[in-house]
Amino acid sequence: MITESKLKVQPLIGLGLFLMIAIFGILKGGINQQLTLFLMTGLALGYILTRSRFGFAGGIKRQYITGEGSLGKALLVMFALSMVLAAVIQFSAAMNGTPIPGLSSVKFLNISILLGGFIFGIGMMLAGGCASGTLSDAGEGEGRAIIALVAFVLGSIPGVIAQDKLNASAIGQIGIKMYLPDVIGYLGAIALSFLLLFGLYLIVRKYENFRKKEGYFQETVYEDQELPMKQEHFKLFSYPTFHKVFVQRWSFMIGGILIAIMFAFILITTGHSWGVTGPFTTWGVAFFQMFGIEFASPAFADNVAAANNGILNDPGSLRDFGIIFGAAIAFLFASRFTLNFKFKLKDVFYYLVGGLMMGFGARLAGGCNIGALFSGISNFSLSGWGFFITLAMGGIFALKVFAGSVDIIPPDRHQKASETGKEKRKESFAFEEK
Repeated sequence: MITESKLKVQPLIGLGLFLMIAIFGILKGGINQQLTLFLMTGLALGYILTRSRFGFAGGIKRQYITGEGSLGKALLVMFALSMVLAAVIQFSAAMNGTPIPGLSSVKFLNISILLGGFIFGIGMMLAGGCASGTLSDAGEGEGRAIIALVAFVLGSIPGVIAQDKLNASAIGQIGIKMYLPDVIGYLGAIALSFLLLFGLYLIVRKYENFRKKEGYFQETVYEDQELPMKQEHFKLFSYPTFHKVFVQRWSFMIGGILIAIMFAFILITTGHSWGVTGPFTTWGVAFFQMFGIEFASPAFADNVAAANNGILNDPGSLRDFGIIFGAAIAFLFASRFTLNFKFKLKDVFYYLVGGLMMGFGARLAGGCNIGALFSGISNFSLSGWGFFITLAMGGIFALKVFAGSVDIIPPDRHQKASETGKEKRKESFAFEEK
């Protein structure tokens, strides 16, 4: 509920927070301009994710619970647009003889990626969100996400060790690394990728129709404060205008399009694609180093160097912090920010296990729903599709096995499937778009 005091005070706090972060970014730019760039792109990403309630876990969870596929369709459009933008950027680089951006997202598809995707898929359902969703939810004040994020960081450490051991084993050497344009050209890569996306679209539509026919389908319903306000005569300096600009919810489709644009911007400005969970290992290393634990394995070399140089001097960490603050600013401008710890004590166990599984799975696979899935597929890596398949399998497995065991979102922030139709679906496994 938005009180009058919240309505007046929170936007001012949001503006103050934005100005402080902007000043901090400018100061960091004097040391390394990449720090400013990563921080501000993270801020934009967090704001977009929250304004549109956009996320990756919900692409599976939302449709399973309600049958409604608007988020899934928006995700498919986001992938398609990102692929086109990536193809233009990469083809231009190839023609100019310059390094092709995004090739670091082309991974060796092996057991590590497949197993990591399955574990990550289970974890994101138990924790109530994916990697990017956990960051933005934490910025919104969700206690569930804060708990999951801590476990996510801790789970990253054994995940790195497991990946190093498994990739060095005989079974870890079995696999393939494929950049589709090398095999079928850029046009062929786009055509094949679009064909796969269209197949997924047909699956989404068919399942929607099935759920409607069976009588347990639920449309997306926005909260009252997210709906457009009526305004008979436009006034620039009025609350309805402020509401339109800063409060009214963006559709999933708008969120997907904006994320695709941010994907291209990151690709152009950094030469690499968007990733989220790499810095989590650095945070874990920094934490354990405070207790005298040393990380001598070469697998942690980059993380140790980043931790010793300071977390606030690590570009990837600043982008993740930016996502948290961007989400917080979005909720503050909308006068909706509150610390939410309304969940049962037993649910803490699921959030912790989910976070640990996401951390372990993401590092085992060398990426999460962003680094391994989104950036992998959008950069025409076969590994991205492999990760997607097992992530989806893990997510559906978790929804089937653990439905009813844990409420991912407290009652005032979720919707449940209708219990009408031929068979009542008694699901207490709540959901959130992210």
